[in-house]
Amino acid sequence: MSNNKTKSKTASASRKKSKKPLKNKEIKSKAGAKKTAAKKTAKPHVAVRNSPIHGRGVFAVNAIAKGARIIEYTGERMSHAKADRLYGDLHDGSSHTMLFAATDKVVIDATKRGGPARWINHSCAPNCEANEEDGRVFIDAIRAIRPGQELSYDYSLVLEERHTPKLKREHPCHCGVRQCRGTLLGKKR
Repeated sequence: MSNNKTKSKTASASRKKSKKPLKNKEIKSKAGAKKTAAKKTAKPHVAVRNSPIHGRGVFAVNAIAKGARIIEYTGERMSHAKADRLYGDLHDGSSHTMLFAATDKVVIDATKRGGPARWINHSCAPNCEANEEDGRVFIDAIRAIRPGQELSYDYSLVLEERHTPKLKREHPCHCGVRQCRGTLLGKKR
């Protein structure tokens, strides 16, 4: 018998004698390592609901401070070439996509194992921004967000071809803000 098992049995035996109830912080695993108490799950910061902007949207449940990291954009990670093979024809002429280019080599496909961040809508006057760190994409607040407010960031899509008026109309923006540019497409650099 290993020392870890002996130690664990000894700790259990002494507890039985004292009849003192075990606290979560004091529970030991079979290997003898202490397990920490499960943290109380924090109230969710966001909820997915129907959106007045477009389809589904993500809304603040609690107040979110400017600069706060809200959520990670998650999903299956793949190369740009694989994303083009899988979705090129499907997304041709469609502005609806759940692909996010995390780096020059990696695309996150939120249709597979994606989290709530995939439902964050575009706005020309967003309250969030997407930030890439080490190949991961996080959504951060760029201003204070009140409970019930919809989260948004500027998709600023850039396509390989020239952004013609026709192409801009094929990628319409529905954010409805005063300074709306009317398209999800951003300026080419």
